[in-house]
Amino acid sequence: MKGNIAIVAALEGELKPFVHGPGARKWKRRQSGEGCSVWEYRHKDGCWIAACAGMGEVRAALAFAETEKVAAIEAVCSVGWVGALDGAIKAESVSSASLVVDTKTGERFRPADSQTDWPVLATTTRVADNREKQRLAASYGAGLVDMEAAAIARIALGKDIPFYCFKAVSDDAEARLPDFNPFVAESGRLKMLPFLAHVAVRPSSWPGLMKLGRHSSAAAKNLAEALYEWLDPSGSVRRSNDDYTEKR
Repeated sequence: MKGNIAIVAALEGELKPFVHGPGARKWKRRQSGEGCSVWEYRHKDGCWIAACAGMGEVRAALAFAETEKVAAIEAVCSVGWVGALDGAIKAESVSSASLVVDTKTGERFRPADSQTDWPVLATTTRVADNREKQRLAASYGAGLVDMEAAAIARIALGKDIPFYCFKAVSDDAEARLPDFNPFVAESGRLKMLPFLAHVAVRPSSWPGLMKLGRHSSAAAKNLAEALYEWLDPSGSVRRSNDDYTEKR
């Protein structure tokens, strides 16, 4: 089966190399609801639809809803930046998940192409600091943390469509970063001016933030490359454990 695949991220920066980079296909920007960004790539059997609407499960659900305005979705992939909880998982690397755990509800979701040697991804309601990373690793055996994958997995389960997950590591397990949570707006985006004012008088946070910026940029580029390896130019998915495609 081939068709319409939704690729859902949180932020435009996560998708920029995918829809605008040197190796990008001919994406078309679509009209979308306030706070959402949507792009469409048409292929002979349907389309890929990339969307983002901010961080968190509510915004992830909103982004998915925007993709459904373009086409009937037949598979969905949660993509974007994650934090590493395991020291063996390096910043800028790209990984799929063996299991996605919603830490708020305890629900567990297995991606369609899950492999046991892939890390567990914990989805939380807040940006995880270093202490929270340690707790998540101990409590869930997780190697990665994000804020959206479980919401997309739940939607896929409810609609009986395959769920996939590709995540790019923006910060490693030992990263020392300021607390972003007070600066996350209802839109799921960072309130940049207050945040910059906050860190401007805290020079100890500057090295970590500069490293985060470098890692995030490289991770987004690596994510785009991984997605284009996964998505066949004809529109199918190259790898799956079900009948979505037999291509490998």
